[in-house]
Amino acid sequence: MSLFAIADTHLSFGTNKPMDSFPGWNDYVERLENNWNRIVTDDDTVVIAGDISWAMNFEQLYADFDFINKLNGKKIILKGNHDYWWTTINKMNNFIADNNFDTVSILHNNSYNIDGISVCGSRGWMFDSDEPHDEKVLAREVGRIKMSLDSAQSDNKIVFLHYPPITTNSCCREIVDILSQYGIKKCYYGHLHGVAARLAVEDNIDGIDFKLISCDKLGFIPKLIY
Repeated sequence: MSLFAIADTHLSFGTNKPMDSFPGWNDYVERLENNWNRIVTDDDTVVIAGDISWAMNFEQLYADFDFINKLNGKKIILKGNHDYWWTTINKMNNFIADNNFDTVSILHNNSYNIDGISVCGSRGWMFDSDEPHDEKVLAREVGRIKMSLDSAQSDNKIVFLHYPPITTNSCCREIVDILSQYGIKKCYYGHLHGVAARLAVEDNIDGIDFKLISCDKLGFIPKLIY
């Protein structure tokens, strides 16, 4: 059994907002599907770290989740800044259960044990957030990361975020500090695309290895974590 990760799938089967117009995103859904099913087996798990779908509601989301559900393996998904369909955990779990999306699980104030690895995470927060700069927003995200880490069943924890907690020109110190306090060694994040990927920090900072896993950065190939 292997653990993979990718972020920013930006699916739009249920709404008209394809990403093909952006450089490097041509035929991205077909490329993602082929690459995914080539390397991921049904015994594996893939974390999708936010910006999963352009849907605004569950009706628009159905086709995107149907696509994800049919891909090989189990999927653990977390919120991105463009996941406007995201609502309460009960409503999302009911949507998943009612539609038999049995390979999809939500990472939200919780964690998952995958072969002795605790998969933890949250959306995170960064300075280009769609939300106004608000200490309450940041505190909420730090709290969610902490709840996820506190729920972990293993000391071997890997954190997945949507927003990068650190870039070449900024640092969300509160989030980096909580990762350091919990002894996190690996953190994977998305959000940065195209030329913005030049801002990504893919290095060891404060004892933490940071890696960017946005779809286009990975060539639409899920990254093997272990």
